[in-house]
Amino acid sequence: MSQEHDPDEGGPAGSSSDVPDMVPDPVVGSRESEPAVSPAVDVEELLINPDEQPEPDSDDPFGEPGEPLSRHSAFYKGFWAAIGALIAIALGLAIRQADRVIVLVLVAVFLAVGLNPIVEWLMHRGIRRRWAVLVVTLAVIGLLAIFVISLVPVLRDQIEALIHSAPGWLDDLQRNKTVSNLDRKYHVIAKIRQKLQDPQLAQTIFGSLFTVGLAVLSALLNAFIVFVLTLYFLSALPEIKRACYSLVPASRRVRVTYLGDEVLRRVGGYVVGAFLIALCAGVSSFVFLEIAGLSQYAVALALVVAILDFIPLVGATIGAAIVTIIGFANSPGLGIACLVFYIVYQQIENYVIYPRIMRSSVDVPGIVTVIAVLIGGTLEGVVGALLAIPTAAAVLLILREVVVRRQESA
Repeated sequence: MSQEHDPDEGGPAGSSSDVPDMVPDPVVGSRESEPAVSPAVDVEELLINPDEQPEPDSDDPFGEPGEPLSRHSAFYKGFWAAIGALIAIALGLAIRQADRVIVLVLVAVFLAVGLNPIVEWLMHRGIRRRWAVLVVTLAVIGLLAIFVISLVPVLRDQIEALIHSAPGWLDDLQRNKTVSNLDRKYHVIAKIRQKLQDPQLAQTIFGSLFTVGLAVLSALLNAFIVFVLTLYFLSALPEIKRACYSLVPASRRVRVTYLGDEVLRRVGGYVVGAFLIALCAGVSSFVFLEIAGLSQYAVALALVVAILDFIPLVGATIGAAIVTIIGFANSPGLGIACLVFYIVYQQIENYVIYPRIMRSSVDVPGIVTVIAVLIGGTLEGVVGALLAIPTAAAVLLILREVVVRRQESA
């Protein structure tokens, strides 16, 4: 007979071996009831709260997104305005830091556009562009080599003659009554002698020579960089032009192409015209100096006049002043002859040579030329003055063809 036992009473019926299913497993039964962290840990001190977990089955497991920020709010407009201002300031500072590199690039582009008509002239004769660029490059290198081989010794001798003659000119000036009065009043000669007897004179001269040497080395490095960039731009000019035109919308691309090509043509014509004007100034100065009696300085002074003539407005005047001063140092009659010659020549250059050469390339009024040269010279010195006139021609062309026509059709 079986005996029934009360589960509360002890005995075989109430043992864990007889009824294992009625006793809860301590681990399994506590998974949902026990906390995720130890009770001794303060949840607020944890970086990630274990009770705040995203629900993976929800459409928005990380919570329902809020309304987007209104673009008309003052915060939105002010934030993006501040970001734009900061970007503009950073861009301006970057341009200011890289202004020398930018100037070298602009000069290289200017020279490449100026040499491009010669390259295209060769291309019209059946020579491919790469070979035409090679021919122009070899011609430029050949001209520089001829200049160095043939003219540098002459220039050296004539510069040495100028330096050797300078003390005699100073002695002649000291015999002048005005100079003597100034010397007695301000003791100029005594101050010069004191400077010459200064024991630190050698150190000062060495430092100056070192500075000049660094400047010459920097100029040669910049010239080499400009030469390499000019070759690159000259060979890749059509690709660069097409890449720039491709950024314009297709509906306006044809008109922009015509305007861009006209700007390039005017810049190239200006470079060629400036070279021809400087060549005329140098040749005429050489002929005059040979006839006037300054043949020992003719090559050097003619080269100075030709180089300075590239600078608009003031270059020719500076060159003429240098030659006139040297003429007066030799004799008053020769100085007067130099003064008269350059006054007459500048009138011919300003009213005959310059208009005839520049009429077909740039169409810039005189007042605009003066203002452009002044602004360019103030911003970037000689380079800015050189680039001022073609830049003004390009701006005027765009204003006439775009702004003025739009205003007339409005």
